Amino acid sequence: MRFAYADPPYIGQAARHYGCPEVDHKDLIARLVADYPDGWALSCSSPSLRILLPMCPDDARIAAWVKPFCAFKRGVRPAHAWEPVIFRGGRNKNHPPPPKGGKQTTPKDFLACNITLKKGLVGAKPEAFCRWIFDILGARPGDTLDDLFPGTGIVGATWRAFAEGAA
Repeated sequence: MRFAYADPPYIGQAARHYGCPEVDHKDLIARLVADYPDGWALSCSSPSLRILLPMCPDDARIAAWVKPFCAFKRGVRPAHAWEPVIFRGGRNKNHPPPPKGGKQTTPKDFLACNITLKKGLVGAKPEAFCRWIFDILGARPGDTLDDLFPGTGIVGATWRAFAEGAA
């Protein structure tokens, strides 16, 4: 199966944090739907969820990355201590079981893990987050994962370790 993960600059943050133009999220979601029918996941901010969700197919779901330790911003109450992940597809009960000896588990639609610090880019994801995305999609070694916004490279590195059976 072929999956994609997209962690673009969040709406309104591209120039401020990355010095790049805004991402056309409508085009991005259309690309995810067209090019990744097996499944995809899209990270976003909680304020942008109301903008992005109507652009998604009706069968898209929302998962939550809950951040027990997070950055607090002056004048923002309550703190932004979670991030939505919109996802679609992936393996489910209609797909063949895992290879002999493999176990089938049901992932939760939330993950509680801390943010990363000093990774070179604002919003860099921790390895536990990456493995959770793979789990939500039902990814297995032998599948393909395209990281559409590679940033620090942590998603790709975690995927390679996962694909080799080390993650």
